[in-house]
Amino acid sequence: MANTIHVDVVSAEESIYSGDAEFVVLPGIMGELGIYPKHTPLVTQIKPGVVRIKVPGQAEEQIVFVQGGFLEIQPDVVTVLSDTAIRARDLDEAKALEAKRVAEEAMQNKTSKAEIAAAEGELAGAIAQLAAIRKLRGRR
Repeated sequence: MANTIHVDVVSAEESIYSGDAEFVVLPGIMGELGIYPKHTPLVTQIKPGVVRIKVPGQAEEQIVFVQGGFLEIQPDVVTVLSDTAIRARDLDEAKALEAKRVAEEAMQNKTSKAEIAAAEGELAGAIAQLAAIRKLRGRR
């Protein structure tokens, strides 16, 4: 199909999305990235947040939450690699709230810098997931 780019979103467990897109928007570490076909090659880190994929011929975007990871862009292919990626329809607010609570508790009980950094990372991911859930709820 003309004027599209192939997109693969992959978690540690499975391929979450594989198909063509008109464009992709996702959370880069320096801000939101918009990717269109023929984009300049790039490899960068992404932060926890929402990946929006505009599928040709569909009004609704495909939405995937990623816990962070890496992005590789080639002129005709976008690859998102994340330890955790969850389709929007599979997001669970109760689980995200529990993860946030556990991370906050862990931050209170940790003493080493490495333990605190790990707990902060978990907390940031849980907060980003809750923000994604609330944002998606507003779209419906």
